[in-house]
Amino acid sequence: MKLKENIPILSWLPTYPGRQLKYDVLAGMTVAVILIPQGMAYSMLAGLPPVYGLYGGLVPLLLYAVMGSSKYLSVGPTALVSLLVLTGVGSLEDVGSQSFIELVISVSLLAGLLQIFLGFFRLGFLIHFLAQPVLTGFTSAAAIIIGLSQLPYLMGFSVVERSSSIVVMGAEILQHFSDIHGVTFLFGSFSLLFLLLQRRWLRAFPGALFVVMISILIIKWTNLEDQGIMLIGSVPRGLPEFQIPSLSIQDISRMFPPALTICLISFIESLAIGRVLQKKSRSSKIIPNQELIALGISKVGGSFFQAFPTTGSFTRSAINQQSGARSGLSSIVAALFLGLTLLFFTPFFEDLPLSVLAAIILVSVVGLIDWSEAIVLWRSDRTDFWILLATFLSTLLFGVQLGVTTGFALSIALMVYRNARPHVAILGRIPNTPHYRNLERFEVALQESDMLILRFDAQIYFGNGAYFEDFIQGKVLEYKGELKLLILDASNIHDLDSSGVGALKDTLQWLEEYQVTCFISNAIGPVRDVLSRHGVIDQLGADSFFLSIADAVSTFRENESQQVKVSQSVLKSSFDDTRKSE
Repeated sequence: MKLKENIPILSWLPTYPGRQLKYDVLAGMTVAVILIPQGMAYSMLAGLPPVYGLYGGLVPLLLYAVMGSSKYLSVGPTALVSLLVLTGVGSLEDVGSQSFIELVISVSLLAGLLQIFLGFFRLGFLIHFLAQPVLTGFTSAAAIIIGLSQLPYLMGFSVVERSSSIVVMGAEILQHFSDIHGVTFLFGSFSLLFLLLQRRWLRAFPGALFVVMISILIIKWTNLEDQGIMLIGSVPRGLPEFQIPSLSIQDISRMFPPALTICLISFIESLAIGRVLQKKSRSSKIIPNQELIALGISKVGGSFFQAFPTTGSFTRSAINQQSGARSGLSSIVAALFLGLTLLFFTPFFEDLPLSVLAAIILVSVVGLIDWSEAIVLWRSDRTDFWILLATFLSTLLFGVQLGVTTGFALSIALMVYRNARPHVAILGRIPNTPHYRNLERFEVALQESDMLILRFDAQIYFGNGAYFEDFIQGKVLEYKGELKLLILDASNIHDLDSSGVGALKDTLQWLEEYQVTCFISNAIGPVRDVLSRHGVIDQLGADSFFLSIADAVSTFRENESQQVKVSQSVLKSSFDDTRKSE
C-alpha cells in the first residue's frame, strides 16, 4: 500500500480499463503536437538551442506520468521557468555557450534535488509563505519581460546585451528599432495575429503547429532564406544521450540561488495548474508533497538526458484534459510521440523562422498578465495591492531574481506584521440574549461600565505577546480605575508558546495590582492543557474559567451581590454592637 502511495502509477495502471486507451492516445498525441513548437520556442527563450526544448519534453514527461498525482498535468518547458533559466544562469555564464548549457542542466539537477528534499520531509507547506499578490505581481511582470525579450526575434534584429530588466531591454530595443527586418517582421506579425484569433475563436485547433508547418513550407518553396530571414538552422536528430551532470561543491554555491528560485516557482506553477484542473474534473486529488517529489524526480531524471528545468504547463495540461485524457498514460503517449519526432522529423524544422517561435511565446504569456486581481485588490485590500505593485515593479526594473527575492521578503514581512498585531475585538451583549458580539459590528450590543470583554483572535506567542500585554493594559487604563472585571474570550486562541504564557502571566499579575478581576471563557482543551502545565490555572484559580461569557458575567454579578450582602451584614452587626455599648 505504501509503495502505491509513493509511486501512483502502481495504483492505476494494473486496473487500467482498456476502453479508455483511445482517449489517452488521442489526448497524448494532441499534447505532443502542441509541445513540439512550444518546446523549441521556450528553449530559445531560455538561451538554449531549440532541440533542448524537445529533450525537456521527453524524459520529464515520462517520469511525471509514473510519479505524479495529477492525471492531467503535462510537464515540460514553460515560458516562466525558461525565463528563470535565462536570467539565473545567464548571470553566471555566457548565454548559448557550451558551459552555459552544461550549467543549465546542472541547475535542473539541483532544483530537482531540492524539490525531492522538500517533498520527502513534507515541507510543501513552506510554499504557501509566498503570498498570492506576490505571485501575481511577479508573473505579470515576468510576462512583460518575456514579451519584450521576444521583440528582437519578431522584428529580425540581434540583441547584444541580454537582461531581465525592462529598462535595459527597452533601451536595447529602441537602439535597434531602425534595424527591423521587413520579411522577418511580416512572418512574425501574421503568425502572431493568427494565433491570437485562433486562441479566441478556435481553441481546440493546434494553431502553434499550424503556423510552424505553414512557415516551414513557405520557406522551402520560396527563396526568402536568401533575403536574410533568421531560421532555427540545424536540429540534431536522435534521442538525447545519457550524460551525468556536473555538480561540484563549488558549482552548488553559485547555482543555488537560481536553482532555489526554479524549485519554488515551478512547484507553485504546477500546483496551481493541478488544483484548477482538479476543480474542473472533481475526480483527481492533488497531493502537494507527492507533486514535489514527482516534479523533482522529473527534473533529476531529465537532467541525465540533457533536459533543462521543466514544470507543469497550463496550456498543455488544459488541452490534455479537454482532449479527453483519462490517466497519466496520455503523458506517456505524448512522450513517445515526441521521441519519434526526435528520431525521424527534426530535419524538417531547420527552415522554421525564429520570428514564428517568438510569436508562439508572445501569445502564450498573454494569460500570465493578471490586471483583474490588481483591480480587485485596489478596491478590497490596499495592503495586498501595494505588495503586488512592489513585486511587479521590482521585477520589471531590477530583474527576475531580485523580483522573486523582494516578493518573498514582502510575503514574510506581511505575515509577521499581521501575526504580530492580530485582530482584537471588544465585545458587548446583544439585548435580551446571552450572546456577546463585537461592538464595532453590532451597534445594539451593550457594554457595561465596570466590565471589559476582549476576544483575542490569534494564538499568543513570542511574536505578539508584547502586543497582547500592551493592548490589554492600554484598554484597562482607559477606565481610570472604574474597571472591576476583565473577561478574556479565548475561543480564537488555539495555542500558546512559553513566551505567550509568560505574557499572559505578566498580564494577570498586572491586573491583580490594579485590583481588576480576570476571568477566561471558551478556552479550548489544548489551550487549557498548556495553561495547566505552566501553572496559570493555579495562579488564576480553576473557578475563574468558564464555558461561556454569559456564565462568567453571571458568576461575577452573583459574587458581587454576595459581597454586598456580606458588607451590609458586617455593617449592621457593627451598628448593633455600637448601640449595645451605648
